[in-house]
Amino acid sequence: MTAGKGYLFAELDVVDAAHFYNEYMPRVRPVLEKYGAAFLAASDAPVVKEGDRNVKRIVLLEFESLQRAEAFYHSDDYQAVIGYRLDSARSHLYIFEGLGPRQPG
Repeated sequence: MTAGKGYLFAELDVVDAAHFYNEYMPRVRPVLEKYGAAFLAASDAPVVKEGDRNVKRIVLLEFESLQRAEAFYHSDDYQAVIGYRLDSARSHLYIFEGLGPRQPG
């Protein structure tokens, strides 16, 4: 089985929308583009079916590999803008590898 793509899943509670959308998002978009991130899904109204999460927004990003997702997160470019997110949202971020192509049988 070959390696799967890399994913970043974020659970967010934006507490300062003006700061998040006017300061963080314009700065993070070019970094996401540089690392080839694709927005697969986002919602401002996720429905929590189990657990006690108080999540207001979720985002799922796809990268060409787990290594690329990790490189994005640890890059100087992203570390230079992460504070804008931390100042404007409570969040949980997860980076993980997807399932590679399955072998028949």
